[in-house]
Amino acid sequence: MPITLFNSIASWLLKKRFHQIELFLKYPEEVQEEVLLQLLEFAEDTEVGRTYDFESIESYKDFKERLPIVSYEEIQPIIERTRRGEQNLFWPTKVKLFAKSSGTTNAKSKFIPVSGEALEDCHYKSSKDLLCLYLNNNENSQLFTGKSLRLGGSKELYEDNGSLFGDLSAILIDNMPLWAEYSSTPSNKVSLMSDWESKLMAIIHESVQENVTSLAGVPSWMLVLMNKVLEETGKDNLFQVWENLEVYFHGGVNFNPYKEQYKKILPKNNFQYYEIYNASEGFFAIQDRNGADDLLLMLDYGIFYEFIPMDVYGALNEEAIPLWDIELGKNYAIVITTNSGLWRYKIGDTVRFTSKSPYRIKVTGRTKHHINVFGEELIIENAEEALKIACAKTGAEIMDYTAGPIFMVNKDKGAHEWIMEFRNLPKDFGAFVEIFDNALKSLNSDYEAKRLHNITLNAPIVHEARKNLFYDWLKKNDKLGGQHKIPRLSNKRDYLDELLLMNK
Repeated sequence: MPITLFNSIASWLLKKRFHQIELFLKYPEEVQEEVLLQLLEFAEDTEVGRTYDFESIESYKDFKERLPIVSYEEIQPIIERTRRGEQNLFWPTKVKLFAKSSGTTNAKSKFIPVSGEALEDCHYKSSKDLLCLYLNNNENSQLFTGKSLRLGGSKELYEDNGSLFGDLSAILIDNMPLWAEYSSTPSNKVSLMSDWESKLMAIIHESVQENVTSLAGVPSWMLVLMNKVLEETGKDNLFQVWENLEVYFHGGVNFNPYKEQYKKILPKNNFQYYEIYNASEGFFAIQDRNGADDLLLMLDYGIFYEFIPMDVYGALNEEAIPLWDIELGKNYAIVITTNSGLWRYKIGDTVRFTSKSPYRIKVTGRTKHHINVFGEELIIENAEEALKIACAKTGAEIMDYTAGPIFMVNKDKGAHEWIMEFRNLPKDFGAFVEIFDNALKSLNSDYEAKRLHNITLNAPIVHEARKNLFYDWLKKNDKLGGQHKIPRLSNKRDYLDELLLMNK
């Protein structure tokens, strides 16, 4: 099929979908209630459905009173039974695909079920919606006159007892519809290579000759790839390699720490950045406006949402609320019920709503990615905004970082200890630390209270990481490429101590 014809047909089909999106924008509560009741009806004859008598549930109130909120550890036994071949336990159609989590918050691997319904009605549907929303906002786009350079996981799929497991990106690539494969580079064979460093060169070899119009992948790893492209081609910026490049679709980690580095490699004011929010458990939100810093919550992907206010998360009075009861500006942990058979499942992410009409969110961090040893409740959103302020004021650029607590010993006070790898060092390191500390105080009143007159917390200690420290740590732990991320904040010192030891 000629590329111009493909471009016209794809654009027309994607724009048609926008009218369906408008339906849940207008009737969000009704759409979500319908999703819930359809999921319950579809799974009423499963083992879980019979246990909780799905057939008799007629409302969200019944659902909330009947089913408990669960963590992965609580549903692991039934997932393992499915991985060994039992079916119809938590979902009525055959489940043989499992997304293996990268394990950044827990050393134990998680195997998240991925049903056929989730592949079609969530993951692939969301990919089309991302393009639909982008095209709706950029009518002169020439996206489909070229290809998308996708940077997925670095692990192939593995078989065990008749089930398949691997990175979510490997599952998606292996089951990719023809339209997506036709419009992507590199080839599936290269995308699924397991050795990251060999894969990097293979991607460059296949892609530099293509007309690449978009990029898609996790910011940290995409940055590694882009710098390697420039190194191999001898070019100054990516537009000298791909002159029709117009947008970067990104997700997985906060983009703010990387944005200035991207602007240097992609020096066009009209170049677009579009953020997505997905996980092994599903695809949740998409940036729906040019230049926005929040994401539209997608309500018709076979996922029913609930939210636990973080001020009661883990407490005896912990309780989830539906979408229509949320408050703006408040931090929530997400609970999902999905078309892969996850029922009231805590995914471990936290979000804050910026709008109710329509429902838009910002991802604020992980329920386990924070430091709250001294009651300071420091979350990733605070840390990355403070780093952005400190970098802007001192001319620094940060590539990666992690932090943990210094515990109180005897009469010593606590503190936070950070190790940061800089692309550009601050002009004055002491000033950088002071600005960073003050920014954290201005962003987080609990941190400010603990730092007041050093009552509980001393000033933060910041170490400069040697070049490639975090890359070497990921390589040592077999976490190079794809979906793997640097653990940012932790209540323990495991990551921090290992990195400090490697930094000597």
